Order: sequence, then structure tokens, then C-alpha cells
Amino acid sequence: MSMTTRPVQGQFLPYAATYIRHIPEGADPLQMLQELPAQLTQLVGQLTDEQARFAYAPGKWTIKEMLVHIIDTERIFAYRALRFSRNDHTDLPGYEQDDYVPESGANDRSLSDILHEYSTVRAATLSLFQSFTPRQLERVGTANGGPTSVRALLFIVPGHELHHYSILRERYLPLLA
Repeated sequence: MSMTTRPVQGQFLPYAATYIRHIPEGADPLQMLQELPAQLTQLVGQLTDEQARFAYAPGKWTIKEMLVHIIDTERIFAYRALRFSRNDHTDLPGYEQDDYVPESGANDRSLSDILHEYSTVRAATLSLFQSFTPRQLERVGTANGGPTSVRALLFIVPGHELHHYSILRERYLPLLA
């Protein structure tokens, strides 16, 4: 099976379909992981630190918080992929994103520092996913009480990021223009 073969129902929990559908049919999710940093730079690279502390409504994350959330989630999903690829059958717990964000300290960091961390994490994620054999991509583990394949995680990571890019374009950036 090639990298472009989409995961099927039963290889991921229903919430993940939101992210997987952001990956076009026939697209290579590894290639997308390589290309997304340029999109991120285009979206937020010219923002000031003050602009990156913008939230489009009270109680919503700032742009910096959203970016650190993308980084945190990528790390967690890559960790799951590593464990499942190694045939680990431990039921991995979920995580509560709304508990992570206020503890991230994102708004006290510079945007350039966050973008540097993003690049570093992405390089590690790419290296990990590129190392998987076809057999490892098909392995399924359990996270959040349900099945997740390594292949599904390969699609979920860029799909999650693209989900947030849509939110940036629709809800944040128009209000900063």
C-alpha cells in the first residue's frame, strides 16, 4: 500500500474524520507535511508578536496559543504513531487540549521562537513517518479508548494542521487586516 492510501473506518475514531478529510484524495500526506511549513510562514510569518497575541473573541485562543497547540498535538500524535508502529498494545490516554493551552506559556514567547520549535518538531515528525515500513503503517493501537492506525495518524497530523489554518484564515486574519 502506498503512502497515499487513505485510512478506512475502524482505523480511527470518528473525531479524526474532521482532520482526515482535509487531505485531498490521492495526496501524499508526507509531502503535505513537507509543504505545510511554507503555508504557515505565509499565514503568520509577517505578524508582530502583538498581532500573534490576538484572539478573535473572548475565551478563544490567541494565534500563538493555536500554534503551540498544533505543535503539542503533533508531538502527541507522533508519539502514538511510534508506539503503535512498534506493536505496543497499551491503551494510550487522550489529552485535554483546553488544559494544555493555558499551561503552554505561548503568549509569553516570541512568534519566532514558536516557529522555530514548530520547524524542529516537524523535522522529527517527518523523520519518524519516513522510517515506517508498509507493515508498520498498517498497525493499529488504541488511544482515547478506540482504534487508531499509524496510517491514520499520518493523515491526521497534517489534517489537524490544515483544520487550524482554515480557522486562521476565516476567523483571525480578516480581523487583523
